[in-house]
Amino acid sequence: MKPLRVVVAAVGAGALLAGGFLLLRGGGDPAPPRDRLAVAPVVVRPNVLVDAQGAVLEELTGDCSAGRYPYVCIQAKEELDEDLLRRGGLTIVTAIDQRVQRAAQQGIDRYVRREDAPVAAQAMIVPGTGEIRALAASRAPGPGAEPPTGRFGFQQGTTAMVYTLTAALGSGMRYDDGFPYLSQYRAANYHAFKNCKGENVAEPSFSILNRQRDHGAFTTLRSGTRTAENTFFMKLTEKVGLCESVQAAERLGLERADDLPLQEYETFPLGINEVDPVSLAGSYATLAAHGRRCEPRLVTEVRGDTGVVRSFPSRCQEALEPAVADAVTGVLAEALAKGPIKGLGRDAAGMEGTADEFSTAWYAGYTPDLASAVALGDPRGAVTHKLSDITIGGRRYRHVEGTSIPGPIWKSSMTEALAGSAGTAFAKPDLARFGGCRDHCAP
Repeated sequence: MKPLRVVVAAVGAGALLAGGFLLLRGGGDPAPPRDRLAVAPVVVRPNVLVDAQGAVLEELTGDCSAGRYPYVCIQAKEELDEDLLRRGGLTIVTAIDQRVQRAAQQGIDRYVRREDAPVAAQAMIVPGTGEIRALAASRAPGPGAEPPTGRFGFQQGTTAMVYTLTAALGSGMRYDDGFPYLSQYRAANYHAFKNCKGENVAEPSFSILNRQRDHGAFTTLRSGTRTAENTFFMKLTEKVGLCESVQAAERLGLERADDLPLQEYETFPLGINEVDPVSLAGSYATLAAHGRRCEPRLVTEVRGDTGVVRSFPSRCQEALEPAVADAVTGVLAEALAKGPIKGLGRDAAGMEGTADEFSTAWYAGYTPDLASAVALGDPRGAVTHKLSDITIGGRRYRHVEGTSIPGPIWKSSMTEALAGSAGTAFAKPDLARFGGCRDHCAP
């Protein structure tokens, strides 16, 4: 984004007044030539960001890193065009709830310090409306950050497994369908995976390994999701289709942080795409809203001196069959409850995200009322600056996984953000349709 420019213009009326003053005085020095008249700058009043209740957050300046809410600033500029912002004097109304914002920021500050090399960022979104209630970060990405849009874009890791799970349940598979356990996976041939153009994108020379030890002879949709098992999701993607998995992600609302199309390679379910927490939280919010996708939006209204300049209503559409969305939620609820995070004490679902070679770490999850995604990575380039043998928040980590730092941040922030509100229940999965196994059962 370009910094706001101060508009400079000659004020002809000022010159006329000056000339009139000399005439009234009578005599005196002659008026200077017109080309020597001083040019008076027109002062452009700053644009101001306010929360959902109208309380001022901060001025929207050209340098988002200088403000108190760098992530809010970045997102506001993403949603508003520069021509509008140049007008100045605008009140930009956001959907930010400062209580939720504090919860998100405090959750991050407990585990990641501003001076740490990696950056933590979190987005909180309301399912069914897309309103962004909180955008918090340990600091701004900084100069040279990737991607060049200035967003917090990192490889999403195993949080992408949810999209293949969605495609599998949508295709007719059931919770206990699965495959014999594989300690490593390698495509049998080049056409084992095809992208949405029908091109062969498998790589038979490339082997996929699991981060965890063997856990049994057979892996199901439920157990594979709970353990984020790499080899299982490679086999599952091969079965249901790479293109079908990518299309499921797109329907739910996933977008790359650099605005390019999603990368369609065989390792798609392992999270090779760099995404922003807003996009990831938004895609999970679609599941929380029973398949109703609402475009995430921070800005709800822009006001000028004469009233409302522009409004930004919710933009929603039915993206996924409700029964399929609720079935996915059932699996993610079990993954959260039986995993290291142990839930929130109310209906909640979630998935950890660890990228290849611990380059980035995520946690994403939701309740019926709020969805959140937490990212952790080095903005200088996560591939070359991995989360291994590193000190973060004053604590040394051999490796950082999704449940090491992002998971606790997510749990802390969500618990505080939802404190005092009544817990809403998830819709029960249709076990007659999705329970048990159908064609790929344990022997």
